[in-house]
Amino acid sequence: MFKFKSLTLSKPLHAPEIIPFSSLTASPAITLGSIQPHLHRQPIQIQDTHFLPISPDPRSLVYALIQCRTTTQIKQAHAQAITTSMIGNLGVANKLVYTYAQFRALDDAHSIFYRMKERDNVTWSIMVGGFAKIGEYENCLRIFRDFVRSGSRIDNYTLPFALRACRDTQGLNIGVEIHHLVYKSGMSSDVFVSAALVDMYAKCGCIEDARKVFDKMWRKDLVTWTVMISGYAECGNPEESMVLFDRMKEEGIVPDKVTMVTVVFACSKLGAMHKAKMIHEYILSKKHSLNVILGTAMIDMYAKCGSVDAAREIFDAMKEKNVITWSSMISAYGIHGHGRKALELFSQMLESGIRPNRITFVSILSACSHSGLVDEGSKFFHSMEKNYLVQPDVKHYTCMVDLFGRAGRINEAVELIQEMTVEKDEGFWGAVLGACRIHGNINLAENAAKSLLELRPRHSGYYVLLSNIYANAGKWEDVAKVRELMTGRRVKKIPGWTWVEINNKTYQFRVGDKTHPQTEQIYDMLKVLSEKLEKAGYVPDTNFVLHDVDEELKAGFLYTHSEKLAIAYGLISTPEGTTIRITKNLRVCGDCHTFTKMVSGIVHREIVVRDANRFHHFNEGFCSCGDYW
Repeated sequence: MFKFKSLTLSKPLHAPEIIPFSSLTASPAITLGSIQPHLHRQPIQIQDTHFLPISPDPRSLVYALIQCRTTTQIKQAHAQAITTSMIGNLGVANKLVYTYAQFRALDDAHSIFYRMKERDNVTWSIMVGGFAKIGEYENCLRIFRDFVRSGSRIDNYTLPFALRACRDTQGLNIGVEIHHLVYKSGMSSDVFVSAALVDMYAKCGCIEDARKVFDKMWRKDLVTWTVMISGYAECGNPEESMVLFDRMKEEGIVPDKVTMVTVVFACSKLGAMHKAKMIHEYILSKKHSLNVILGTAMIDMYAKCGSVDAAREIFDAMKEKNVITWSSMISAYGIHGHGRKALELFSQMLESGIRPNRITFVSILSACSHSGLVDEGSKFFHSMEKNYLVQPDVKHYTCMVDLFGRAGRINEAVELIQEMTVEKDEGFWGAVLGACRIHGNINLAENAAKSLLELRPRHSGYYVLLSNIYANAGKWEDVAKVRELMTGRRVKKIPGWTWVEINNKTYQFRVGDKTHPQTEQIYDMLKVLSEKLEKAGYVPDTNFVLHDVDEELKAGFLYTHSEKLAIAYGLISTPEGTTIRITKNLRVCGDCHTFTKMVSGIVHREIVVRDANRFHHFNEGFCSCGDYW
């Protein structure tokens, strides 16, 4: 185990195997010069030193450095420090390192740092922080490791920067080691260090570890609350984000705009309209102006909570809009199936003088895909580079494969796959597999699945999708092989869940669920609906029950799908005419889509369904997607 001077790191606080700091380099006695050897070999270019009258004393030189506004001026002061031998003064050297670093001239800062015979905590902090701020995390950690080895006492300025550099799997291991160092040095109670630990664990996806540190903090500032709220949203638990936001307010912490952007983002993940309205009302009560960042986040929130009209109201109310704002509103129209409105808004954006970027084209191509606007989408794709100098990347190709696949033009999708030169990623192959699901192209599906399972061998959705394609084709032996593969790799299928909002509360259902207190009434309502639907001509589409069982059993499975249970509960729990809003964690199946469409006509209710891909607005027997999804 690697030793930090006199401090030995014993068993860490976290389970993963620790990679010691020494593993960052082959040499245990690495010098700073070996991080970037060229830095200290460049001769200093001495310029005219008379840009400021500098007296030959350290205080005057430090003052001159404060006045510097360009790197040329810094180099002039640097030259005078050398010619007057003041470069050996710790205060002068620190100020030179700091000033270079502030101008992001880290090569020059590092050159001075490497030559310094004496360094204090300020010196180390400047270099660790400088590399962290520009994203050179490996160099940041190397400098921090040498800082610890130097015997200097770690402080609450340097530690947060080092923890910021721990952002991936290897970084997590180092972050855990730093956490143990914090514990050993008695700095666990420092609010800045603890906040950095919370952020580190959250960014690495270890939300439970982040929460343990958070709960132990005797004082939590606004930044810490914001980090924890964001962490839960990023890790797929926006409900807890909302709980923490309420707790934060109860404890008297007043959120700023940065916090509110985080809360709005969490609400968009949750998809709960009543929460969206409450957050909007809170923002209005605090008189937060809708700047570009907050306003854009609210557009996305309302769109993902089911109201594209509310999103447009926010958009129209914003005094300032950038390309991301326009792109977000275009995307909002797209996921709600309003492809033509998305096209109109794109034209308005161009008229306003805003030039589209790669995000804009992802939004408009996705909108075309959801609305079946194949020719329009193709024109946009081919105009990207020619008219707007935007090089298509894998996300744009993904949209085009999805566009062609949904429209049944699978041959054009295959041609595009063969022609593209950009590297294919998980999202791309997922779109290919989705297109095969719609049109039953077994060979292409197998190729896509092979690529996906190499990228994500434990992602259950891809196994299930391939299994469904085989089942639709009646290839039950291949279905069995996929299931055996899942069992062998210990991959479990993600269960389908549906949430429904009733009186500002959210209720959850799964297929065949009988845990709700009103289960009897729910199933009675389903029976009534089934009888009415059968008279109206509804026949359960058993192709969406992909089990090798008889038709009667398949129909039984269909009638207990989670979205049907949620709709039935919504009908018995709300007054006539009330809109029912449900959210499905997976893609809604074709039979449930038909069922919901016909129910909306029988009960004369609007039913808004958010599934894993988009929104469906069912009203009077029709869906906003036009049966194209």
